[in-house]
Amino acid sequence: MSENPTPTATIETTKGSISIELWPDVAPGTVANFTKLANDGFYDGTCFHRIMAGFMIQGGDPQTKDESLENLWGTGGPGHSIKAEFNDRPHVRGVISMARSQDPDSAGSQFFVCLDKADFLDGQYTAFGQLTEGDETLGDIGDTPVGPSASGENSKPRERVEVTRIRVA
Repeated sequence: MSENPTPTATIETTKGSISIELWPDVAPGTVANFTKLANDGFYDGTCFHRIMAGFMIQGGDPQTKDESLENLWGTGGPGHSIKAEFNDRPHVRGVISMARSQDPDSAGSQFFVCLDKADFLDGQYTAFGQLTEGDETLGDIGDTPVGPSASGENSKPRERVEVTRIRVA
């Protein structure tokens, strides 16, 4: 009996591609949800709507497909939420984790990829994978110039960094 290969997400963006090895052993529900959304094309045409240098890049909001909804970016999702799967994997550069509101079980489709160590998130957000290829692309996205967002946070990219496609194999 052969082991199942580790699932890998390929995130293609307008700045290049990154590959992320997913962790179904520590966050099975999260990996299943992300995989289904990715392979159904849910993320195609979205963008990274929140970039904080030295911290993280955030995407996965379907409303980012529509520029006229810009004041709502960061509030959209797939119409369902998933249960948090907090684990002992540290939030370090290249780790992908689910974005959520104050409610731990409010994550749906939005995710972030850490640009550096963010240990204050450990055990409070569901880490579910680690970058295996494309560190330079991750850095390029993280270096995108930003300005004020609708909430006043200085995190809105001044240029659109589109997620053209995400697939998990």
